[in-house]
This record gives sequence, structure tokens and C-alpha cells, in this order.
Amino acid sequence: MNIDGRAWRTIGLEPDGRSVWVIDQTQLPHRFVTRSLSTIHQAAEAISSMVVRGAPLIGVTGAYGLMLALQDDAGDEALSAAFDQLNATRPTAVNLRWALERVRDRVLPLPSEQRAEAAREEAGLIAEEDVAMCSAIGDHGLTIIQQLAAARPAARRSKPFQLLTHCNAGWLATVDWGTALAPIYKAKRAGLDLHVWVDETRPRNQGASLTAYELGREGIPHTVIVDNAGGHLMQNGEVDAVIVGTDRTTSRGDVCNKIGTYLKALAAHDNGVPFYVALPASTIDWSLSDGLVEIPIEARSAQEVIAIQGRVLDGPAAGSVAEVQLTPEGSNGFNPAFDVTPARLVTALITDRGVADASEEGLKSLYGLD
Repeated sequence: MNIDGRAWRTIGLEPDGRSVWVIDQTQLPHRFVTRSLSTIHQAAEAISSMVVRGAPLIGVTGAYGLMLALQDDAGDEALSAAFDQLNATRPTAVNLRWALERVRDRVLPLPSEQRAEAAREEAGLIAEEDVAMCSAIGDHGLTIIQQLAAARPAARRSKPFQLLTHCNAGWLATVDWGTALAPIYKAKRAGLDLHVWVDETRPRNQGASLTAYELGREGIPHTVIVDNAGGHLMQNGEVDAVIVGTDRTTSRGDVCNKIGTYLKALAAHDNGVPFYVALPASTIDWSLSDGLVEIPIEARSAQEVIAIQGRVLDGPAAGSVAEVQLTPEGSNGFNPAFDVTPARLVTALITDRGVADASEEGLKSLYGLD
């Protein structure tokens, strides 16, 4: 996607082919910087500290992390240890284990001297496939947006099509295009008049800092709102559709996404607003059926609730980025990173293969499974 007129992806090989660069998303939106990863420990830290985040991008970073590990030691024990270290960094997003298993299975039959190069090739393939899947999600989602826009009452057709999204499921969460934002980018480029309500997405504010950053660079009209404003907007007819991403989707269509997604789904259901979830195949966990029971929910540091980062507006430190405490001394914080939205609240799943009902039958029909 575009930043100041230049096309960017979120991750890529450095010129030496032995290390990886990533966009440091903890610095956005006030600073745009890249970071070089040359060891498995740096890759693991980048994932756990959310230098990189978003289920698809976590998976690609993990794949390259195995490459970095194998460059130092390509033995079976080292491979197993590297797999476990990377897999433990973020427990909820299924893409991570999927990508790690794919690289591991590719290199295991090979002699040790060939493993690092094979891992590099496989990680590159995973990255390219992610771009293609996200572009396809955008195409299928564009069709839905066009149909919904055309079906609006005549009085509303002269107004922008109003979408609401939660967290960041754009190109910063993938290698390029994104999942939930891909249809929005495609709609903009197709000439559709639209506007996006961007949930701030506390506590890490991925909507306010990342989604708003992306949309602004692409010239898409948007407004940042507090997380609790979505239901009010839906009640007053200011939302035509909701579209979000997912970090893990069960075989029957339950979706696990950033905390607060479930509340948006409830509000949408109560107000008759379509609620769509966009995802690539790598986000489907076919081994799970009941998301509420089986998906592990990552609990992150309470510090993310207690404090917030932002740019100083005035005074001697104006323009600098600082972290400030929100709560009184001694107050505790609880920080579940995700929640589960039951399939019954999902209008449809927008995948790289097409649009499906949020059900086991719907997903299997797309992926040719019995």
C-alpha cells in the first residue's frame, strides 16, 4: 500500500538475504521506522511486543523467524526449540502455528545444510500467498459493498456508504492489502463514495493509531470514534455495514478478534446492520468447533490498560511521544486481548475463496471439504 506516494509492504528480506526488515508498528502513527531482525530472538520479541501484529503478518514473521534460527543451527533439536519459542509468542492467532508447521514440514526431510535456504523460500511463498489471498478478499468484499450500496433506500444513495471497523485488519496486519480493509481499498479505487467509522480500539488503540493511519495515507474519508460510540451510530442509521477481521475462526464459523468485537456484533444484530468478517484460509482452525470453549484468549500486560502512549501537544516536550498513566496509583488492570463472536451473529464470512455463511457447511463448501 502507499505511504507518502511510495508502495510499501510490512515485511521483507534485507538485501543480504539473511535478515528481515519490518515496519515497527509500535512507533505509528507518529513515527514511521523500520527495524531489522537478524536472529530468532529478535523475531520472537517483535511478535510478542507487537512490533508486528495481525494474525497473517504474525504468521509470516514466524516463518522468517525459523529461517533466522536455521541460519545459526539447522539441527533437529534447534529446529524444534525454535518452533516452540516462536509458537509461544502469541497463543491466540492460529496463523502463527500454521506458518511454523508449514516451514518445519518443508525443511525436516532435508539435510541440515539445505534447511535455511528452504525455509527462506517457504517463508517467501507464504508472504506472496498472503498478498494474493488478501487481494482476493478485497475483490469478494467489494462485490458485497457494491450490492449493499445499491440496495440502500433512495434517500441514502446520495450519501457516502458508511462502514464501521474495529481494531486494525488492514495492510499493516498482513503483508499487503489487509483483510477487513481490503474491500474498502478496492471500493475506493472502484470510485465508490464511502466513509469509515474507526473504533479507537482500546487499550492499544490499533484503530486510532494504525487503521486511521492507513486510511489517511490512502485518502479514504474516516472518523475515529471511541469504542462505545458504535452502538449509538447504528441506532441512528449512521452505519450501513460492519466489517472486521479475525485472528482465529473455528470450523463452524465462530470468530475470535480483538476485544470489543463481540459487542459490535451484538449492536449490529440488534439494529439490523450487516456484520461481516474477512479472513484468509490461514485463519481457519479446522480442529476447533466451539470458539467460546476452545480458543485460548491471550491476556496481555495490565500496563496496556493503565497507561497510554501519545504525542505531547504543548510545553517543552511538544512533538515528542510519551507514555502517561491513566489510573490512580494502586488500581489494577485486566487485559484480555480478544473475545469470541458466535457464528449466529455473523452475517457472512468474506474469504479468499468467496463469501460463505458462518457455518461448518458454508466454510466446507468453499474449501472443497466433506
